[in-house]
Order: sequence, then C-alpha cells, then structure tokens
Amino acid sequence: MQEIPTRVLVDAMVRADGTVDCGDLYAVAGRLGMSDQQVRLTIRRLTADGRFVQEGRGRRALLRATAATRREIEPDVGYLALMYAQDRGEAPWDGTWHLAGFAVPERDRTARDGLRETLLRLGGAPVQNGLYVSPHPWEPDVREAAGALGVLGNLTLLSTRDLHTGDTAEPRELARHWWPLDELAEGHRRLAALAAGQLARLTAGGLSETELLTVAVELAAAFTEASEPDPLLPPELLPQPWPGAEARALVARCWALLLADPRPGAPRLFDAYAEVVAAVTG
Repeated sequence: MQEIPTRVLVDAMVRADGTVDCGDLYAVAGRLGMSDQQVRLTIRRLTADGRFVQEGRGRRALLRATAATRREIEPDVGYLALMYAQDRGEAPWDGTWHLAGFAVPERDRTARDGLRETLLRLGGAPVQNGLYVSPHPWEPDVREAAGALGVLGNLTLLSTRDLHTGDTAEPRELARHWWPLDELAEGHRRLAALAAGQLARLTAGGLSETELLTVAVELAAAFTEASEPDPLLPPELLPQPWPGAEARALVARCWALLLADPRPGAPRLFDAYAEVVAAVTG
C-alpha cells in the first residue's frame, strides 16, 4: 500500500463545498494504515496553521477549508490538458527553446531564490549559473513572476532553434542532459503499477464506499507524486515509448470508473480528476 502523508489525505478529502467529513476521514485513514492519533495531531496542526476551521469533535466533526487552502488545492486544468494533449499527439513541439537568464544581487537573495524556484516549478532546467531552459513558451509566466518579485529588470528572455551544449545540439540528447529522465520515468512506472492494480479492483466491482474513497485518494496522491516533478517535455524530446503516457492512460480509466457512479458529498478530487477523463475523451 502506498504511504500517503496525513496532510495530503486531509486535502484529498475536501468536498466541493470546502468541508471534510471527519467520519469519512478517519475511515479512509484507517484503511491506509494511519492511526486515529495521527489524524488528530494532523487536524490540530492544520487548524493551528489556519488552513482549516474545526466544528465539533472526533468523528462527528467537520473541517472547513479556508479560502487560501481551497485555492491551493485547486487543480491546474491547463497542466492536465497539456499532458493529455501531448499524449494524443495534439501538441507538437515547434523546435524552439525558451531561455531565461538573470543576475540578481546578493542583497535581493530572497527574490533571486523565488525566481529560481518559479523557473523550476514551470519545468525549466538549469543550463548554467543563472540560465534556465524550457521547450515551452513560458515567457508570460516568467515575466509575471519576476515582476511580482521586483526583479524584472534583472531578467533576460530569449528563444532560439539553434542551441548547443558542448558539441551536442540533438534535442533529445540535450533533454537527457538537462532533465532527470530516468528518475521521472521510474516515477511514472510506479504510478502505472498502482493504477493497473486499482483498475483491476474497480473492474471487479463490489467495493464499499470507504474502499472507493481510499482508491481515489491513493490514485490522486500517486498521480500528484509522479506529475509534480514532470516538466511535461514534448514527446519529441523523450524516449519512446514514454511510461508517463501509459501511466496517465491507466489513471484516466480508473477515474472513468470512479466517476461512473457519482455520489453526493464526494471529495473535491472527484471533480478535479474529472478533468483527467475529460482531457482523454476530448
């Protein structure tokens, strides 16, 4: 069984109205091997941090996500749409590399670190000190981030179709040099193995509501774990067949079965991952 942090479980159990039913939370936590004490401590920390407000006590309690928490756990629909469009061959790469360079003084270290983190979050890879590359047209997002951090004047953006590192110019070789493709592929293989097992369980049927919720949470957590570090490089830059495409297809089939019998009060992640199914079916 996949090990899932208790905080991730709580976020996954948030329903469309922003609440978490603690009875369901404790039930799913138990199936995932978490103790009641783990859950209580996590709830206490989350409320102390201002991420949730608790009403009532114990298994009859209700947690209400704050506005900031609800924004944080909303899915990136554009990211989901791009990954499945690429898997369908509907988002071909135009061969252009997009680069962002910056030289931020030491006195603005916080802003410098923030810009670096943004570039990495957007899927960029470091080419050398202060220079990052992406195959995606990320300029609007990078400019917005640099402006918010107050370092737009320290930023240089450029694009090119002629890029070399040493004596290497072949795009797939450059991608393998800059991004940890083996590590990313292994993450997708783990996701595919989990999704295949859950697909067999869902196809066989007979799962209780708590078991279905547990399957949904495990899938969502594994999908996030494999997808978050993935820069979504175009297929033209990846070894083929790429395990990410198979893993995402299996996840989509699982979610199609989970969504086939919608139930009132289901967690928000049911709505969130409906985007996955919609993306696959077009």
